[in-house]
Amino acid sequence: MPRIRTTTFRKRKEAGEKLTVLTAYDYPTAKLLDESGIDAVLVGDSLGTVIQGKDDTLSVTMDQMIYHTAMVARAVEGAMVIGDMPFLSYQLAPEDAVRNAGRFVSEGGAQAVKLEGSVDKFGESIAAIVKTGIPVMAHIGLTPQSVHQIGGYKVQGRGEQGREQLKEEALGLQQAGCFAIVLELVQEEAAAEITGLLDIPTIGIGSGPYCDGQVLVMHDMLGFGPERRFVKVFGNAREIMARAFKEYVREVKEGTFPTEEQGHK
Repeated sequence: MPRIRTTTFRKRKEAGEKLTVLTAYDYPTAKLLDESGIDAVLVGDSLGTVIQGKDDTLSVTMDQMIYHTAMVARAVEGAMVIGDMPFLSYQLAPEDAVRNAGRFVSEGGAQAVKLEGSVDKFGESIAAIVKTGIPVMAHIGLTPQSVHQIGGYKVQGRGEQGREQLKEEALGLQQAGCFAIVLELVQEEAAAEITGLLDIPTIGIGSGPYCDGQVLVMHDMLGFGPERRFVKVFGNAREIMARAFKEYVREVKEGTFPTEEQGHK
């Protein structure tokens, strides 16, 4: 299976073919995702909430991200592996941004990185990373690392001013060299306008059906996350696992597991 590249993303947009992205944080899950034909696996800083049980993603460290990215990269052969740059890994200086993006590639085995924010805020860091040859996926709209500044998890791009601001941010990020842009919780019409405006693909999450592709947190679409309007549970793995765990406990306590068939003479 040929590796999905940034050129593949561009060709899919030009052909009108939707792009598929899901998160993963470990080897066996990433292997299943790769076998499914997924286009890209995002090792998200969402691991802070869905793996570590924290209230937000702000305390996730670079070392933790590299650890999980390396597990995922060892499993994936065809999909693009994208490492999510955590809070304070690129915001302070372009030198930090390049160093940490490089770690995702050299230590984590990723083919690209994702970072949140606009060119106005982080244009120098984005340009420096791209200049080193590391592809950058941008992320605008609701940016979880700025949740305290934004004032909570609210839909972005409502009203003419909000829509124009997002359009300007998207065009700036395209000009800076980003190969794709995640649009999170962007009002549907605004997301459609941005998608039509750009030459690079948009990847939506909670931003409606008109983006060039979609991304979800894997735990959400398997029934582990809280109910969210934009999430569809494609298979309730939580129920299946809970049932299996209870059955194991019951059989061990009753003495029906293990049987002679599970033993060795």
